[in-house]
Amino acid sequence: MTLFDTAEAYGFGASERILGEALGADRDRVVVASKLFPVAPFPPMIRRSALASARRLQLRRIPLYQVHQPNPVVPDSVIMPGMRALLDDDRIGAVGVSNYSLARWRQADAALGRPVISNQVQFSLAHPGPLQDMVPFAEQENRIVIAYSPLAQGLLGGKYSADNRPGGVRMLNPLFVRENLHRAAPLLNTVREVAAAHDVQPVQVALAWLLSLPRVVVIPGASSVEQLECNVAAAELELDANSQTALTHAAQAFRPLTGFGALRSGVQDKLGFER
Repeated sequence: MTLFDTAEAYGFGASERILGEALGADRDRVVVASKLFPVAPFPPMIRRSALASARRLQLRRIPLYQVHQPNPVVPDSVIMPGMRALLDDDRIGAVGVSNYSLARWRQADAALGRPVISNQVQFSLAHPGPLQDMVPFAEQENRIVIAYSPLAQGLLGGKYSADNRPGGVRMLNPLFVRENLHRAAPLLNTVREVAAAHDVQPVQVALAWLLSLPRVVVIPGASSVEQLECNVAAAELELDANSQTALTHAAQAFRPLTGFGALRSGVQDKLGFER
């Protein structure tokens, strides 16, 4: 593991401070990525945020500094000059973005006047959309797609189904409404079958599928050492071509309810309606 991703918005800087302390003497051996939350992303504010993040991380230079999400009002022609100034002053090593469409990624490129090297997006077997545009662009232009939520908040762990739904915060995720869990059954069965064939865990299959794609890296979370070790072991799993194809087809065939449809289904689940 050589990439650690954090953000000023995570715990209002607490995540950066914890990471900065934890890395200790190893900080020069890894790539630390942090993110600017673009509330008022004008050059002076960008510089102030970057320097504050660097202090919390105990770094003079942040290797990868990302715009956390596209600002719907302020264009990248305003944001990127502030990022370019940080590059010119060697306060950051590279610029990335997060949650950008491919079109806006290209616009950010033009505004920066040099490559925006990465785009951090939701990407998993349950959200395979970046396969269509982000991955080909990254491969062609020598960029990186950083996949967040690569396990779809645990959906791809294989233990949940329409008859075994999770509790807690996952209940707010549209993927876990009963109808979507029904729809996910073929995908989850494929993941389980590939895992059984390779004698590994379903989460490792989900991560290995992403890692097999060109110019894609993953940033899975973990809530225990056991989960962390399981995730890391996925880097050693090489899926055969048939398994990769089966997983890709199953991912692309998954059509979950979204928007109002998912909301209505969630309300029906809550009220116990039969469908």
